[in-house]
Amino acid sequence: MLLPGPIQDLVTAFSRLPGIGPKTASRLTFFLLRGPADLSQDLAEALIALKSGTAYCPICFNITAAGRECCEICESRDRRADVICVVEDPLDVLALERTAAFEGRYHVLHGALSPIEGIGPDDLKIRELLARVRAGAQGVAVREIILATNPSMEGDATAMYLQQQLAPLGVRITRLARGLPVGGDLEYADQSTLLRALAGRQDMT
Repeated sequence: MLLPGPIQDLVTAFSRLPGIGPKTASRLTFFLLRGPADLSQDLAEALIALKSGTAYCPICFNITAAGRECCEICESRDRRADVICVVEDPLDVLALERTAAFEGRYHVLHGALSPIEGIGPDDLKIRELLARVRAGAQGVAVREIILATNPSMEGDATAMYLQQQLAPLGVRITRLARGLPVGGDLEYADQSTLLRALAGRQDMT
C-alpha cells in the first residue's frame, strides 16, 4: 500500500526514535491522523519549542531554559558547591533528584567513553569538568567528586578514566555503590536503589 507523502514522512520520522519500530510508528501516525487537529498542532509546537526553548547550562551542561545564565541547580544557594556528582545524561540528573537525597551540584558528560562507537574523551564534557575542579565550583573548592556513570562497561571505563584524570588534583573521588544492577541505567532505577547506591558510595583507589 502506497501511503501519501505526509503520512510516510511522519512514519519515517517516528521510526528514527529509539525504541520505536515501523509498526509502532505507523500506529502513532494514524492515531494523530484520526485525532483532533489541535492534538497534532500541540505536538508540532512542542517539538519546535523543544529546540528553541532549551539550552545547556554553561556550568554543569544540564538542560535548562533558553536565556538563563545557568540552570536552577547551579543557581541555587541551597546546593553544596564543594560536591559534584558526574553523570552521563540529563535524565540521570532527574533520577537522582527524585531521591531528594543529594544536596550538591552536577556535571553532565553527555555520554560515556565507547571506542567501538568512536566516542573518546574529547567528545564528552571531561575537559570542562577538569577545568571546573581546578578553578573551584563557583568560587568554592571542590571537596568530592561522585562518579555516577552507569554500571555498564562503558560507564565503568569512563569512571576509571575520570579517576586517572582527577587523581592529581587532590580531590576525593567516590563511585556509587553496587546497589545498581550491572548493565542498567540510572534513569530506570527506583528511588530506594538509588538512595542505597548514593549512601554507600565508595572511594576509588
